[in-house]
Amino acid sequence: MKPDAGKPRGILNPKASGKDFRYSRRFPSPDLDFFVEHYWSVYWDLRGQEPFLQETLPHPSVHLIFEEGRSRIVGVMQGKFSAFLEGKGQVFGVKFKPGAFYPYLKSPVSGLTDGVFSFMEIFGEDGKSLEEKVLSLDDELKKIELAENFLHERTPERDENLVVIGQVADLIIVDREITKVDDILLRLNLSKRTLQRMFKQYVGVSPKWMIKRYRLHEAAEQLAAGSVTDWPKMAQDCGYFDQAHFIKDFKSIVGKSPAEYAKIVAAGS
Repeated sequence: MKPDAGKPRGILNPKASGKDFRYSRRFPSPDLDFFVEHYWSVYWDLRGQEPFLQETLPHPSVHLIFEEGRSRIVGVMQGKFSAFLEGKGQVFGVKFKPGAFYPYLKSPVSGLTDGVFSFMEIFGEDGKSLEEKVLSLDDELKKIELAENFLHERTPERDENLVVIGQVADLIIVDREITKVDDILLRLNLSKRTLQRMFKQYVGVSPKWMIKRYRLHEAAEQLAAGSVTDWPKMAQDCGYFDQAHFIKDFKSIVGKSPAEYAKIVAAGS
């Protein structure tokens, strides 16, 4: 059995989903972990209940999503991602590491940004066949096995640019002092032009966007935990020189101000 990859990050208002949801993440096989971050599954049973709007702050990753009647390949979404859930259902997905879908796509990933595509558009008839086979199964591990076999057959050569992109992502996640692109350039001895070109081709968004997104993840988590007592400091930790700009950016993505979001999460609605 693939080991569990832990709790998801980027889900907005996580307390609202309640007990009628089951979310699991599993790591890929060692020979695919250079490209795949994890596989994920969501199951819900809302029969007799109100439909639920699940919202997330997407990561800088491409996803293959298998869902009855709605299977798709989703590029990096720069805004908030919303999914309307009702009745009973399930979704299975493959999340690629930042930049790691490029070797499969073999064209700039920026062409997928904010876009949704059919499996056939990217993989042709083979993609349609994979979709049908995965959706015919109920067992999560068997779905993973099918997806892995499909990716194994198409596994490209390891691209060293992905190592650099991985280093950038890891630095941003673990080092909260990184709030601007120049911080990355100093640590990895890269030129800004090289990094920007690499991100446009491989990731589909800019390094600056990645920094902001991971910092917004942190802010949303702190707000959900009710641990924010110093608002100006939180804005500064996210790379903002003033609180007003942080509030504006947060609201433009989440749809609510940080204070409004904190109140909603605290109420569990």
